[in-house]
Amino acid sequence: MKGNTVEWINTLGAFCGVRDVPTLTKDALEQKYGFRQADVMVLFGGSILCGGNVLAESMKNQAAKKYVIVGGAGHTTEDLRQAMGREVPEIQTAGRPEAEIFQAYLEYRYGRKADLLERESTNCGNNITYLLKLLKSSRVPYQRIILTQDAAMQRRMDATLRKYAGEEIAIINYAAYQAKVVERDSKLAFDREIWGMWPMERYLTLLMGEISRLSDTPEGYGPSGKGYIAHVEIPEEVETAFTQLKREYPGMVREANPLYASADPRRF
Repeated sequence: MKGNTVEWINTLGAFCGVRDVPTLTKDALEQKYGFRQADVMVLFGGSILCGGNVLAESMKNQAAKKYVIVGGAGHTTEDLRQAMGREVPEIQTAGRPEAEIFQAYLEYRYGRKADLLERESTNCGNNITYLLKLLKSSRVPYQRIILTQDAAMQRRMDATLRKYAGEEIAIINYAAYQAKVVERDSKLAFDREIWGMWPMERYLTLLMGEISRLSDTPEGYGPSGKGYIAHVEIPEEVETAFTQLKREYPGMVREANPLYASADPRRF
């Protein structure tokens, strides 16, 4: 392990796992945006387990008027099923889409329910397009929208919504968690326990896979590449950290799984 490895990992983590407000409360929203309540909050099923707690806390604080859980079956779904099954064995997870699993957790642990569930999406692209279709058909306004996704994928979710909904809406990012990596006994470790957190190797793979996707290059997902997301400005220190980590951990940049591609592969 190189001396700067921890710093490089945390640079990627901070960039991807953006939180625009310190807490999902009316006071925090008013201080940052001038309004006390979003139209809708969305939890995406790609999140680790603690995303359910974030959603429940937002409901308690009435940070949004409506709540939606989005997620069918994608590359992280089986991880969610197994993790929820271990942690809350009372919840049946086999074969269920992400949205239903998180809804069941909300009911079991908090006695709450989201207003809407989207059960068919399989990737970040149709997470957003199916969400927008659901909101429109349900006549739910989304001019002010809170997005909560796994921290590794939070910034890409923002960029995907900006592509399909335009720049005029207010997007409040609130990653499901914020992880800090430290070196402990000559090994990488998280500085604190995060409920349902990925194993370290999986977290690194997810993080490193995101930077290549966020890049607005012929190989990336931006307008100059595949066109799946709006432009994302990647700071020089993030590019440097990514380059260094690729050298230290070759082969750990996650490839897209064609099993979960959208029907039209040119779009997502």
